[in-house]
Amino acid sequence: MIRTQTLYFSGKGYDQKLKEILNAEIMPMAEEFDKKMNDDTVYDERLLTAADNFIAAAFKLPRASGCFPPCGFQASGYVYNCITCQYDSCEFPLDCPTKNITVLENNRTQMRCDVPFPLPYEMKVVWRFAEEIRTQQVDEFEEVTVGIDRLYSIPSAGLRHQGTYQCEIYSDQRSLVRLYYHLIGGRIVPVPGGWSLALLRLPPPSLLTACLTSLLLLLFLSLGILHWWSIKEKSDVEQAEDDPDSRCPVREIYLLQ
Repeated sequence: MIRTQTLYFSGKGYDQKLKEILNAEIMPMAEEFDKKMNDDTVYDERLLTAADNFIAAAFKLPRASGCFPPCGFQASGYVYNCITCQYDSCEFPLDCPTKNITVLENNRTQMRCDVPFPLPYEMKVVWRFAEEIRTQQVDEFEEVTVGIDRLYSIPSAGLRHQGTYQCEIYSDQRSLVRLYYHLIGGRIVPVPGGWSLALLRLPPPSLLTACLTSLLLLLFLSLGILHWWSIKEKSDVEQAEDDPDSRCPVREIYLLQ
């Protein structure tokens, strides 16, 4: 009866270590078997002992899962399977769960394409946007930026910015991970006391400046008209006092005798 046990080791290089341990335990018996130095039945117990020694030595090697859930192609998290003698990937999907972001209109917001696992030094970051919808369908996105910047910033959020943002990281033409952010506008916020305050939708700064300028011009124009009107009335009064013809006529009354 052969005892079996699955061992997993993080990172590359453990295959060579495990082969060295296996050779140290098995090769001496293999040479004896080829030379027929002992009867075949002798090796049953020795094989069991060699298996136990191999497992004990293998467990002394440093190991860890190396995989960070829930998503991403993590090359550094490969584990070596002693049973199959192959590296097993983390087997996570490329698409990460969508995160919701609520932002008030005209406020600044930022999204970072960060992952908990190591990334290669040379990589490319692609940001895409699907307007007004929450989705992970690749064909519904339009490319926004391509480069190495993992930070995407919106200085002044508006209705046109609502939708899903996708960040995809490439290395050597291979996709490593896709992150999703669903950006939505602010809603009515309840406050203590049973009141509700509706979030004000302020106009864009350019329109706000134009409105304030128009109001100031209107105010100055109104003040100018009032000042002109007061001067005109004063001038009319003074003119009436200086002009005899403009005074009230004197009625003459003749008494008949």
